[in-house]
Amino acid sequence: MEEKISFEENMKKLEEIATELEKGDLDLDTSVSKFEEGMKISKQCSEMLEKAEKKITMLIKNEDGELAEENFVQNEE
Repeated sequence: MEEKISFEENMKKLEEIATELEKGDLDLDTSVSKFEEGMKISKQCSEMLEKAEKKITMLIKNEDGELAEENFVQNEE
């Protein structure tokens, strides 16, 4: 069974990979491997953010004064 890694742990690992790649000390094969790993982690982080966004809800009062649950919609600028 695969261990679930938190968003924060994934971001830390992604930063470590970016730092390694920026140094330029790695050979080509290792650089490509690290890049592939970084892309995989980036995709996982994006999926985690999408899931979290779907879970976010806002409670608002409707015209009757009752509380209603409404899905959170992010305004795109």
